[in-house]
Amino acid sequence: MSLHDKLNQSMSDRNVGDYLDLLHDDFVVTFHKSGDTFSKTEWASMVTGMMGNEKFIQESSRCIYENDTVLVRHAFMSYPDDSREAVMMVAMLRDGKIISMETGATALN
Repeated sequence: MSLHDKLNQSMSDRNVGDYLDLLHDDFVVTFHKSGDTFSKTEWASMVTGMMGNEKFIQESSRCIYENDTVLVRHAFMSYPDDSREAVMMVAMLRDGKIISMETGATALN
């Protein structure tokens, strides 16, 4: 199963453990809009809250490109405040896991 498919499955199942298993120990996420960065531990706390909220929904996702070093995906997301975004994610991979990830989002409402 591709990393993209594993990521989709963990989000669909709302399985935080499976999601976090896809992240390298040295993982860092960067939010494009703010430039804020978060470690795996910090991101784990955020992801736990997101996946625990039924109004946080990945409506759809598609893989733009994936190989052993990079994953590019696009998704439509709905949030607890009833907003929606189109989200582009670029992830660098190491040892079969996501080592760094940057997201960019466009509001749809």
